Amino acid sequence: MKLIKFFIVGFVFGVVLTKAEAISWYRIYEMFYFQSFHMYGIIITAILTGVTGIYFIKKKALKSSEGKPIQIADKDRVFFRYIVGGVMFGLGWGIVGCCPGPIFILLGTGILSVFIILIGALLGTYAYGILKDKLPH
Repeated sequence: MKLIKFFIVGFVFGVVLTKAEAISWYRIYEMFYFQSFHMYGIIITAILTGVTGIYFIKKKALKSSEGKPIQIADKDRVFFRYIVGGVMFGLGWGIVGCCPGPIFILLGTGILSVFIILIGALLGTYAYGILKDKLPH
């Protein structure tokens, strides 16, 4: 019963992304070909929401639902890995036409071929877990 709030938020998030057409392969195609501002608008809105949320968390010293202070660690100043990771993420996103969040939404809408993408994402995550100590961080 404790996790029900997370399921509700996930369900609402899925409905919002679906209605905003953020899970549409065609919208992703338009974005990567610079034919439409639609997805860029969604991404910019998400970034602004995240930045605002983190600002208020730090400014007001907000606490988690368990009453513990929320601590957000500062990012490293090494930008090379963020650039490489971002390029790899973007290439994967462009090739399959889907980023990780909408994988579950698309499965929920009945598009079962996305299960192959989910397996690929899980294998990539597993491979990173094995190789992360050998990678230059």
